[in-house]
Amino acid sequence: MIYIALIASVLIGIIIVFVLKPNEKWIQLFLAFSGAYLLSITLLHILPEVYHSTSKNVGIFILIGILLQLVLDFFSQGAEHGHIHVHKKNVFPWVLFISLSIHALLEGIPLAHNHAGYTHEHNNLLWAIIIHKIPVAIILSSFLLNSSFDKKKGLLFILGFSLMSPLGSFLGDALPILNDYRNEITSIIIGIFLHISTTILFESSKNHKFSAFKFMAILTGMGIALLV
Repeated sequence: MIYIALIASVLIGIIIVFVLKPNEKWIQLFLAFSGAYLLSITLLHILPEVYHSTSKNVGIFILIGILLQLVLDFFSQGAEHGHIHVHKKNVFPWVLFISLSIHALLEGIPLAHNHAGYTHEHNNLLWAIIIHKIPVAIILSSFLLNSSFDKKKGLLFILGFSLMSPLGSFLGDALPILNDYRNEITSIIIGIFLHISTTILFESSKNHKFSAFKFMAILTGMGIALLV
Protein backbone atom coordinates (compact mmCIF):
# COMPACT_ATOMS: atom_id res chain seq x y z
CA MET A 1 0.00 0.00 0.00
CA ILE A 2 2.88 2.36 0.81
CA TYR A 3 4.49 1.66 -2.55
CA ILE A 4 1.23 2.42 -4.37
CA ALA A 5 0.69 5.67 -2.46
CA LEU A 6 4.22 6.90 -3.19
CA ILE A 7 4.01 6.09 -6.90
CA ALA A 8 0.49 7.54 -7.12
CA SER A 9 1.67 10.87 -5.67
CA VAL A 10 3.99 11.33 -8.66
CA LEU A 11 1.35 10.16 -11.13
CA ILE A 12 -1.12 12.67 -9.65
CA GLY A 13 1.37 15.43 -10.39
CA ILE A 14 1.65 14.25 -14.01
CA ILE A 15 -2.13 14.12 -14.39
CA ILE A 16 -2.51 17.63 -12.97
CA VAL A 17 -0.06 18.97 -15.56
CA PHE A 18 -1.67 17.26 -18.54
CA VAL A 19 -5.32 17.72 -17.51
CA LEU A 20 -5.48 20.97 -15.54
CA LYS A 21 -2.41 22.67 -17.07
CA PRO A 22 -1.77 24.83 -13.99
CA ASN A 23 -0.06 28.18 -14.45
CA GLU A 24 2.87 29.38 -12.37
CA LYS A 25 0.61 31.17 -9.88
CA TRP A 26 -1.27 27.98 -8.99
CA ILE A 27 1.95 25.98 -8.78
CA GLN A 28 3.38 28.53 -6.34
CA LEU A 29 0.25 28.31 -4.20
CA PHE A 30 0.50 24.52 -4.10
CA LEU A 31 4.19 24.82 -3.21
CA ALA A 32 3.37 27.22 -0.37
CA PHE A 33 0.73 24.79 0.94
CA SER A 34 3.05 21.78 0.69
CA GLY A 35 5.93 23.68 2.33
CA ALA A 36 3.75 24.72 5.26
CA TYR A 37 2.34 21.21 5.64
CA LEU A 38 5.80 19.63 5.44
CA LEU A 39 7.26 22.02 8.02
CA SER A 40 4.30 21.60 10.38
CA ILE A 41 4.28 17.79 10.21
CA THR A 42 8.03 17.77 10.82
CA LEU A 43 7.86 20.05 13.87
CA LEU A 44 4.63 18.73 15.37
CA HIS A 45 5.01 14.99 14.85
CA ILE A 46 8.21 13.61 13.34
CA LEU A 47 10.72 15.68 15.35
CA PRO A 48 9.15 15.02 18.79
CA GLU A 49 8.99 11.27 18.05
CA VAL A 50 12.69 11.14 17.19
CA TYR A 51 13.69 13.13 20.29
CA HIS A 52 11.45 10.86 22.38
CA SER A 53 13.57 7.88 21.30
CA THR A 54 16.76 6.77 23.03
CA SER A 55 18.93 7.75 20.06
CA LYS A 56 21.85 10.02 20.80
CA ASN A 57 23.06 12.98 18.78
CA VAL A 58 19.72 13.54 17.07
CA GLY A 59 20.59 17.19 16.50
CA ILE A 60 23.83 16.26 14.75
CA PHE A 61 22.00 14.01 12.30
CA ILE A 62 19.45 16.76 11.63
CA LEU A 63 22.33 19.09 10.76
CA ILE A 64 23.76 16.38 8.49
CA GLY A 65 20.40 16.26 6.72
CA ILE A 66 20.42 20.03 6.19
CA LEU A 67 23.98 19.91 4.81
CA LEU A 68 23.14 16.94 2.60
CA GLN A 69 20.19 18.79 1.09
CA LEU A 70 22.41 21.80 0.46
CA VAL A 71 24.71 19.53 -1.56
CA LEU A 72 21.79 17.94 -3.42
CA ASP A 73 20.43 21.41 -4.19
CA PHE A 74 23.70 22.26 -5.88
CA PHE A 75 23.17 19.42 -8.36
CA SER A 76 19.37 19.56 -8.68
CA GLN A 77 19.33 23.38 -8.90
CA GLY A 78 16.53 23.50 -6.32
CA ALA A 79 13.99 21.20 -8.01
CA GLU A 80 12.95 19.86 -4.59
CA HIS A 81 11.57 23.26 -3.64
CA GLY A 82 10.21 24.44 -6.95
CA HIS A 83 13.07 25.53 -9.16
CA ILE A 84 14.67 23.89 -12.19
CA HIS A 85 17.48 25.69 -14.00
CA VAL A 86 18.73 23.27 -16.62
CA HIS A 87 20.43 25.30 -19.32
CA LYS A 88 20.84 22.59 -21.97
CA LYS A 89 17.23 21.52 -22.40
CA ASN A 90 18.07 19.20 -25.29
CA VAL A 91 20.38 17.11 -23.09
CA PHE A 92 18.91 14.61 -20.65
CA PRO A 93 19.53 16.01 -17.13
CA TRP A 94 21.24 13.02 -15.53
CA VAL A 95 22.64 15.08 -12.64
CA LEU A 96 19.12 16.32 -11.82
CA PHE A 97 17.75 12.78 -11.98
CA ILE A 98 20.47 11.33 -9.73
CA SER A 99 20.10 14.14 -7.18
CA LEU A 100 16.32 13.79 -6.99
CA SER A 101 16.63 10.00 -6.83
CA ILE A 102 18.99 10.15 -3.84
CA HIS A 103 16.58 12.53 -2.11
CA ALA A 104 13.55 10.30 -2.80
CA LEU A 105 15.41 7.10 -1.87
CA LEU A 106 16.37 8.45 1.55
CA GLU A 107 12.79 9.59 2.20
CA GLY A 108 11.50 6.08 1.66
CA ILE A 109 13.80 4.23 4.06
CA PRO A 110 11.95 5.17 7.32
CA LEU A 111 8.70 4.00 5.67
CA ALA A 112 9.77 0.35 5.68
CA HIS A 113 7.14 -2.11 6.91
CA ASN A 114 9.39 -3.33 9.71
CA HIS A 115 8.95 0.09 11.31
CA ALA A 116 5.26 -0.55 11.96
CA GLY A 117 5.76 -0.03 15.69
CA TYR A 118 5.87 3.73 14.99
CA THR A 119 2.44 3.84 13.40
CA HIS A 120 1.51 7.47 14.03
CA GLU A 121 4.89 8.87 13.02
CA HIS A 122 4.97 6.43 10.11
CA ASN A 123 1.65 7.71 8.74
CA ASN A 124 2.58 11.36 9.23
CA LEU A 125 5.89 10.84 7.42
CA LEU A 126 4.10 9.08 4.56
CA TRP A 127 1.62 11.93 4.12
CA ALA A 128 4.37 14.53 4.35
CA ILE A 129 6.28 12.80 1.55
CA ILE A 130 3.14 12.44 -0.59
CA ILE A 131 2.18 16.11 -0.22
CA HIS A 132 5.76 17.09 -0.98
CA LYS A 133 6.06 14.84 -4.05
CA ILE A 134 2.98 16.12 -5.88
CA PRO A 135 4.25 19.68 -6.55
CA VAL A 136 7.73 18.33 -7.36
CA ALA A 137 6.14 15.99 -9.91
CA ILE A 138 4.13 18.92 -11.33
CA ILE A 139 7.27 21.01 -11.77
CA LEU A 140 9.24 18.11 -13.26
CA SER A 141 6.43 17.22 -15.66
CA SER A 142 6.07 20.83 -16.76
CA PHE A 143 9.80 21.08 -17.36
CA LEU A 144 9.98 17.81 -19.31
CA LEU A 145 6.91 18.72 -21.36
CA ASN A 146 8.48 22.02 -22.42
CA SER A 147 11.98 20.65 -23.00
CA SER A 148 13.29 19.66 -26.41
CA PHE A 149 14.70 16.23 -25.62
CA ASP A 150 12.88 12.97 -26.36
CA LYS A 151 9.56 12.68 -24.52
CA LYS A 152 10.05 8.94 -23.98
CA LYS A 153 13.18 9.73 -21.98
CA GLY A 154 11.16 12.29 -20.06
CA LEU A 155 8.56 9.66 -19.22
CA LEU A 156 11.28 7.26 -18.08
CA PHE A 157 12.67 10.08 -15.91
CA ILE A 158 9.33 10.53 -14.14
CA LEU A 159 8.70 6.80 -13.77
CA GLY A 160 12.20 6.23 -12.42
CA PHE A 161 11.75 9.07 -9.94
CA SER A 162 8.40 7.64 -8.81
CA LEU A 163 10.07 4.31 -7.93
CA MET A 164 12.86 5.74 -5.77
CA SER A 165 10.91 6.19 -2.51
CA PRO A 166 9.30 2.72 -2.79
CA LEU A 167 12.81 1.36 -3.41
CA GLY A 168 13.99 3.09 -0.24
CA SER A 169 11.15 1.50 1.72
CA PHE A 170 12.01 -1.90 0.21
CA LEU A 171 15.67 -1.52 1.19
CA GLY A 172 14.57 -0.58 4.69
CA ASP A 173 12.86 -3.98 4.89
CA ALA A 174 15.56 -5.95 3.12
CA LEU A 175 18.60 -4.57 4.97
CA PRO A 176 18.38 -5.00 8.77
CA ILE A 177 21.20 -2.50 9.34
CA LEU A 178 18.94 0.28 8.03
CA ASN A 179 16.36 -0.64 10.65
CA ASP A 180 19.04 -0.51 13.34
CA TYR A 181 19.75 3.11 12.40
CA ARG A 182 16.16 4.08 11.73
CA ASN A 183 16.07 7.08 14.08
CA GLU A 184 19.35 8.42 12.76
CA ILE A 185 18.07 8.15 9.18
CA THR A 186 14.78 9.77 10.17
CA SER A 187 16.74 12.60 11.80
CA ILE A 188 18.58 13.16 8.51
CA ILE A 189 15.20 13.25 6.73
CA ILE A 190 14.02 15.86 9.27
CA GLY A 191 17.00 18.02 8.35
CA ILE A 192 16.16 17.62 4.66
CA PHE A 193 12.52 18.51 5.29
CA LEU A 194 13.44 21.57 7.36
CA HIS A 195 15.69 22.85 4.59
CA ILE A 196 13.16 22.26 1.81
CA SER A 197 10.08 23.56 3.65
CA THR A 198 11.71 26.73 4.96
CA THR A 199 13.22 27.46 1.55
CA ILE A 200 9.77 27.11 -0.04
CA LEU A 201 8.21 29.45 2.51
CA PHE A 202 10.98 32.03 2.35
CA GLU A 203 10.81 32.05 -1.46
CA SER A 204 7.03 31.87 -1.66
CA SER A 205 6.63 35.54 -2.52
CA LYS A 206 8.51 37.32 -5.28
CA ASN A 207 10.36 40.44 -4.12
CA HIS A 208 9.09 39.66 -0.61
CA LYS A 209 5.66 41.08 -1.42
CA PHE A 210 2.76 39.97 0.73
CA SER A 211 0.26 37.72 -1.04
CA ALA A 212 -3.05 37.01 0.69
CA PHE A 213 -3.59 33.86 -1.40
CA LYS A 214 -0.20 32.40 -0.50
CA PHE A 215 -0.69 33.31 3.13
CA MET A 216 -4.01 31.43 3.09
CA ALA A 217 -2.32 28.46 1.40
CA ILE A 218 0.29 28.44 4.17
CA LEU A 219 -2.37 28.68 6.90
CA THR A 220 -4.30 25.84 5.26
CA GLY A 221 -1.22 23.61 5.20
CA MET A 222 -0.48 24.33 8.85
CA GLY A 223 -4.13 23.87 9.84
CA ILE A 224 -4.41 20.45 8.22
CA ALA A 225 -1.15 19.37 9.86
CA LEU A 226 -2.57 20.41 13.25
CA LEU A 227 -5.65 18.26 12.70
CA VAL A 228 -3.90 14.99 11.84
